[in-house]
Amino acid sequence: MWLFFAFGGLCRLRKHGSNCPRLAGELKYFCNSSVIYEFAGHRACDTARVNDHGLSYFEDYLLGTTYECGSVSIDQASIVTFAKEFDPQPFHVDPEAAAAGPYGGLIASGWHTAALVMRLLVENYLAPESSLGSAGIDELRWPHPVRPGDTLRVRATVVESRRSLSKPDRGIVKTMVEAANTDGATVMRATAINFMLVRPDSGA
Repeated sequence: MWLFFAFGGLCRLRKHGSNCPRLAGELKYFCNSSVIYEFAGHRACDTARVNDHGLSYFEDYLLGTTYECGSVSIDQASIVTFAKEFDPQPFHVDPEAAAAGPYGGLIASGWHTAALVMRLLVENYLAPESSLGSAGIDELRWPHPVRPGDTLRVRATVVESRRSLSKPDRGIVKTMVEAANTDGATVMRATAINFMLVRPDSGA
């Protein structure tokens, strides 16, 4: 259910202390545990592990545990670029109209926020060894708008973890996903439902 989007504009992705600007719209390659970017005129490569929390299989997702999933900054250009293609409402694409609108200025589409959050979950939470995709999300909410210049911090909390009865080689993990802006206000909240393979030596 969770989707990965590539959009134009400059987004700053910060993973565990790094702060490297990447032109997401010019993404050329994505490889499980290594992410290789090629931009016009230069390259930027990150061959670090996809997640640094020791999450590999279903058994590693411990009930009640919260994982910090990094941060991403968003600028006006990327907000407008995404919205023009996917959500062209005036308060997402036209700064002048947005200033006179209900939010007092330009704001990001909620789907843009969800896509940015998804990227951080892929890099820092969903184990490439075992992730089998998602059955969907519950109660997706955008309590506060995301504005140009905001930096969003993402965290994931395991709220349910159970072995599948019909398919014992996997488990079902429910995760409360939250994103907060620079001021600490929650800008997105959702419960994700993911299927994860159990560890191969677990006797499944």
